[in-house]
Amino acid sequence: MIEDERAGAAAARLTGCAVTGERPLSEAVTEVALGGGQLVVVKGDEAPGAVRAEAAGLRWLAEAGTVRVPAVRASDERWLVTDLVRTGPPSARAAVRFGRDLAALHASGAPAFGAPPPGGPADAYIGLAPMRNVPAADWPNWYAEQRVLPYLRRAVDAGSLRPAEATVVEQVCERLPQLAGPAEPPARLHGDLWNGNVLWDADRHVWLIDPAAHGGHRETDLAMLHLFGCPHLSEVLDSYGEAAPLAPGWADRIGLHQLFPLLVHVVLFGRGYAEQALSVARAALAG
Repeated sequence: MIEDERAGAAAARLTGCAVTGERPLSEAVTEVALGGGQLVVVKGDEAPGAVRAEAAGLRWLAEAGTVRVPAVRASDERWLVTDLVRTGPPSARAAVRFGRDLAALHASGAPAFGAPPPGGPADAYIGLAPMRNVPAADWPNWYAEQRVLPYLRRAVDAGSLRPAEATVVEQVCERLPQLAGPAEPPARLHGDLWNGNVLWDADRHVWLIDPAAHGGHRETDLAMLHLFGCPHLSEVLDSYGEAAPLAPGWADRIGLHQLFPLLVHVVLFGRGYAEQALSVARAALAG
């Protein structure tokens, strides 16, 4: 890692191209113009393994040849350089195509639940939060042990959830084999598929960015699309279901799959998300 290196300098070093301009998009993300007029996005992250995990995830999703993801131009342990997506308005036509492509991505599969992308570290991230990828053959037990319970313990330790409240989530984990629905093979997941990571371009295509890619249950990506809303969600889901029908009762399991990202939000942002996490846990038990 080069101390105090700016995004533009990192882009020049990693791509071997001259840099003609740069524009900050956020604290960690910069739009950089390379010689010849090519625009790229340069993202910096000093968390150990974070850039390697994201780069590996983007390449793994791209290898499926289904959903569109920005091409990885270059990366090292601190910096990631990808092509820029020129955004445009959402459209129903793009949503229909996205639903089909997402179904095909999931069907391209993964070696196991929790399997990291090839070349990706076991210790990865979902947004700003650590996320460990430990392969397992059984989804309910893996989801409980590697996704829900670690964040439940952190939320309790931080005081964002009271120990008495945590029992309802623990009960969900105990009953996961019964609540999870029919067994499915491991799917190739984006892993952090909330609306902010879904970009609509000027040519009416959908692109996915910032993956927390791993092998998982395909209903998890769909539950994430529901969590904070997504334009034309009904078209996405209808098209997905036509391409790859979902198991009966999948809509009743949305909250079950949202439990992990909600607990991540409890840990990152505090008590404000605790009641939502408890509500979906209670609903899962009652269902």
